[in-house]
Formats: sequence, C-alpha cells, structure tokens
Amino acid sequence: MFSADDHDYMQRALELAERGLYTTTPNPRVGCVLVRDGVILGEGFTQPAGQNHAELEALNDVRSRNRDAHGATAYVSLEPCSHFGRTAPCVNALIDAGISRVVAAMEDPNPLVSGKGFEILRAAGIEVRCGLLEKEARELNLGFVSRMTRKRPWVWLKLAVSIDGQSALTDGQSKWITSEIARRDGHVWRARACAILSGVGTVHHDDPLLNVRFVPTTRQPPRILVDSRLEVDLGSRLVRSAGTGSPVWIAYAHANAQKAQELEDRGCELLFLPNADKKVDLPVLMFELGKRGINELHVEAGNRLNASLIREGCADELLIYLAPCLLGQGQPMIGLPAVESLAKRLRLVFHEVERIGPDLRIRARFEDAQTEGVD
Repeated sequence: MFSADDHDYMQRALELAERGLYTTTPNPRVGCVLVRDGVILGEGFTQPAGQNHAELEALNDVRSRNRDAHGATAYVSLEPCSHFGRTAPCVNALIDAGISRVVAAMEDPNPLVSGKGFEILRAAGIEVRCGLLEKEARELNLGFVSRMTRKRPWVWLKLAVSIDGQSALTDGQSKWITSEIARRDGHVWRARACAILSGVGTVHHDDPLLNVRFVPTTRQPPRILVDSRLEVDLGSRLVRSAGTGSPVWIAYAHANAQKAQELEDRGCELLFLPNADKKVDLPVLMFELGKRGINELHVEAGNRLNASLIREGCADELLIYLAPCLLGQGQPMIGLPAVESLAKRLRLVFHEVERIGPDLRIRARFEDAQTEGVD
C-alpha cells in the first residue's frame, strides 16, 4: 500500500513533529514534509499555539528556498485541519499550493476535523492516503487523542521508589531515593506535560514549587493542587509563586470564605468541585482540565492521592523511577487497599523500560486505560 520512500518521508515527518513535544500544547504535535520527484522541497512542524501549523511551516520553507510546491506530495503526521481556529485551515493552503497527493499518518480525532479535511482535499482532486505509521503518530499525541475522545487528559503518575516499592521511610524521608540524573529526567517529563498536579499533603511535607527546573524550557505548565478543605499554607512556595509565572489552580470541596479569598488575593484560581463525600471530585476535575486544553497531566503526589486517582479511573500510566536499593518497611508508592484475590489485581502493561543513570525508568500502563482511539 505504501512504498519504502513513503515510509521514509513519514518517518521524517514524525521526527519533525517530535520537535514540538514541549511547545505545541494544546495543539497536537504535527510534522510535514513536502516532496516531489524524490526531492524534499520543504518541511516544518507545528509552532506554539496561535502560530503556524506544520503544513504552513513546510510551505513557507518551500518559498524560502525559492521553490514551487505544485505537484508535490505532502506527508503529514495528522490529518490537515479544515476549520478556522487561531489559524486558517491548512487544507486551503495545501490546495492553493497545488499539492497533488497527501499521505497522512492518522485521522484527526478532533470532531471539528475528523475526516472533513480529507473530504475537502479529495473534492479538490487531491489523492489522499491515510494510516502510514499510525501507531507512532498516535503515541506522539496520546494526550491530544485522549482529550478529543475521552474529554480528559492522559494522566501519568510519577513515582520514585526502591526495588521493594517504598517511596519514603516510615518518617517520610524520601530525599533522595533516586539519582540526580533520574531527578533531572523527571523534570523533562514535567516540561512535556500540559499541567502538573499534586496534593496538599505533598505541599505540607515538601513545600515544592512544582515547576520545571534543571532542563531548558520555553514555558512553565499550570500547577494544580488538590486540597479539599483549602488547608494549604499561605506561606508555601506554591502559593507565594502564584501570579508570578505559571498559574496555580486549587481544586477544593469546602472551606471558609476568608481562606478562599486570601488564596484568590494571592493569585490562585479556585475550582469548587465537591463530590458526595465532600472531597474533590477527581473525575470531574479531569473533565475540567480537558475543557482547559490540558492534553497530558503529570502527577507528583503522595500515596493516598495516587491511590484515589487510580481507584476513580483517572490514571492511565505509571512513570516509575526505580532505584537499586531496599528500604524495608516504609511508605508505599500507592496506598491501595489489599485485594481479596489475585483475580482482582490491577493489571498493567509494560510500555517502556530504560536505564537512567543507575536507575530504571519504567512506563507501565493500566490495561483499562486502553480506550477507543487511545492505545
């Protein structure tokens, strides 16, 4: 169905798309390569929101080289958009440029597009093929696919643990179980995410900023605190840094009006999301984040919030940094209750295992996170 050259050019489009791994949110990461007679005429990838999509970047690259894209094939890692958003539809630009063939890795899961871009291109007499390296393209945009199909972000829980599964000593000491290299790598994942979430217990114990450090970044993701009773200290670094860069959103269920006002005065945005137990309704929070354009959510929390996210079906993946040490009895990484039988155990699938300095980075996905359109 596809030639070896088609594979090579699409692989190049995916490599370009990956350049937007940390910058395109809330848009998908897309790459485009324009080819005619075995020659790459131009290429590009999606720029930060409000700027050019990959197809326009590639066409501009063609023009900067004093070339003409007429009769070329466009290799794109996602169906070209067909609607007006912050930018004009990419299908129009491809048609106006005289593109004769479009090869896409996957259909856009956005219901505003979802096949409509292909229809417009075919109506204009352009040959359209789809499905080349689709698995790789979908993996690159798991969060975007999740938000479009499930209305919520793809959520991973970041955990640093010993080989015997402990995240801290019994007295709470956890600095540092893993190596400095692993901790830096964790910030790479913070930088990739669209938002970072933690719980009030972690803020009380560690007083984290929850921002991206140690690695270059052009943006700081919003920081989200789950704090049912608004118990966070007004002097915490998280609260003090609200309004000075990345936003701080606090999800709560009940609190006195004075504390709420004090937090808002310091620049925090409060999200009142109670459930029947007067705790934060985590599934509703996930849907709220989806409305706010959060594709990928990075969680660094304590074992109780981790357990709650898992129990309520809000976690898709574990991002585990496994240190070569034993702590004995301590605090488990996830505070789930004992299962009654092995048949009721929560099953995961190893997605990736990689050596990070002396530690291992393990990505394991919940089997029930496999939903339509999200692998």
